[in-house]
Amino acid sequence: MSFPPSPFMARALELARQAAAAGEVPVGAVLCAANGDVLAEAHNLTRTDHDPTAHAEMLVIRAAAAKLGNERLLGCTLWVTLEPCPMCAAAIAEARIARLVYAAPDPKGGGIEHGPRMLAHMRHRPEVISGVAEAEAAGLLREFFQRKR
Repeated sequence: MSFPPSPFMARALELARQAAAAGEVPVGAVLCAANGDVLAEAHNLTRTDHDPTAHAEMLVIRAAAAKLGNERLLGCTLWVTLEPCPMCAAAIAEARIARLVYAAPDPKGGGIEHGPRMLAHMRHRPEVISGVAEAEAAGLLREFFQRKR
């Protein structure tokens, strides 16, 4: 399925490139309010921060909740370059994010359409759109891990 270009996914991809340049797994995320305002953006910082929970998704959820003064991110859309892991999938549901848009699938570590399919077990489920800029995001990940080998 093909999707129109999105400035939000383009920004998430730029953040993923920044992550790769910093030695982090290249994942970027942008969280937008219902009106399209960007509430938060981040890339993975697990190695930099020595924090296994510092995934891009977790960082934007924390920042947006703090900015809004509310743990519920109603009406928000999360744009991320890789299928969220089970930890992030659960956080997305708990935050009541309305829509998740992700680029590349993660057959080994994903938690949305692969692995435990966390949203199937959650009370609140966002709309999920996958495959947006998939080729570019998958290419960034492939190049990053090839360089690591």
